[in-house]
Amino acid sequence: MFGPGIGGAMQQTTNYRVVLPFYLYASIFFLIGAGLLLLHTDVTETHYFNPYTLAITHTMALGWGTMIIFGASHQLLPVMIEGKLSSDTLAYLTFGFAAIGIPILIYGFYIFHTGWVLQIGAILVNLAIIFYLINVFRSSFRSKTRNIHSWFVLTATLWLFTTTFYGLLLVFNFSESILPKDSVSYLSIHAHIGIIGWFLLMVMGVGSRLIPMFLISKYTNDKNLWMIFGLVNGGLISFLLFRILGLTTSSYYLSVMLILVGVILFGLHCKKAYDVRIRKSVDEQMKTSLLSVLQMLLPILALVIILAFLPSGKHQNIALLYGFCIFFGWITAIILGMTFKTLPFIVWNKVYHKKAYKGKTPAPKELFSEKIYHAMLIAYLFGFLVFIVGVIILNNYLLKAGAVGLVIASVLYVANTFKTFLHQPKKL
Repeated sequence: MFGPGIGGAMQQTTNYRVVLPFYLYASIFFLIGAGLLLLHTDVTETHYFNPYTLAITHTMALGWGTMIIFGASHQLLPVMIEGKLSSDTLAYLTFGFAAIGIPILIYGFYIFHTGWVLQIGAILVNLAIIFYLINVFRSSFRSKTRNIHSWFVLTATLWLFTTTFYGLLLVFNFSESILPKDSVSYLSIHAHIGIIGWFLLMVMGVGSRLIPMFLISKYTNDKNLWMIFGLVNGGLISFLLFRILGLTTSSYYLSVMLILVGVILFGLHCKKAYDVRIRKSVDEQMKTSLLSVLQMLLPILALVIILAFLPSGKHQNIALLYGFCIFFGWITAIILGMTFKTLPFIVWNKVYHKKAYKGKTPAPKELFSEKIYHAMLIAYLFGFLVFIVGVIILNNYLLKAGAVGLVIASVLYVANTFKTFLHQPKKL
């Protein structure tokens, strides 16, 4: 989900003015999401449908994860399709409507104003998604190149629109009887379309391209990627069918197994790319990204426990653990790693593009602080692991300690992001 970092390819891609606002905006919302988690660690003892949990979830899903993907995919798509982004204007509209709509939506959930506040936020977010969808599809179909990676992106974008439009219906269903049942009854459908259809497919499709690229590995296996594509989509579609047909929760194990096999195959794909890499030394950013692949297994484990226990109304904290392992787990980990593999190249291209042939310039990795990154990674791993233990044993001291670690990690991430963004040309 991130822009390329290989010299010449960088110069063919999108104007930095389109991409950078998404990165900066997302960094702030990572800090907001971690701050909200610290303020409301007591959500672990309540049902997942409560104002604070909804606010934290949408902060991480939209303000953090989705906005980063928007910016990075605007940078990456032209490289994948060997063409150009269809419209910078549509990209600016995507940012503008999302940047306004997301905080309104989050505020609506936080105060649980189920009327016009939530509705306006949801409408603005959906307009942003529509602009993004049009841009992605126009860019792709104007190009003669559509590889497996671009099909992951196209399909994930359709699932994203399905997620947000369905969410819009749920928001209006609070006030008007649009759907047969109350909105809570449909939350699992809304959540899993977004988690599996949008985030997982996008991460797998683009990650399978970028991880070998940054490892300088020639490994590729389109047959394997098509199988992953089919398994993940098959798992999601089967879940939706079982849910609509009202089958028992035991039937969902088939969907879980399909997705689990897809995740394992994706992990093996990344491992094979790692094994045959040309660059033997692996930096911390790539190690973080590879760690995120392993973290994909944690939500699946939590989901199996949920299917076994939650139908009887027990262990509600495991449901929160499921969401935490997704939004603060593998999604956050891959963003932490890939941000500082891609953002420095984008800024470097902005600052030094015209000077690259006139003399020596700093390497892109010199634009951010590796010391800050290392401290951020330690704080993140501490916060993530301690919070998980706190959720499992319902210990508020551990929950607070874990949340503090995540807040520190988010502060360091913001600092490093802005340090990179504000880089000025060095006089050499």
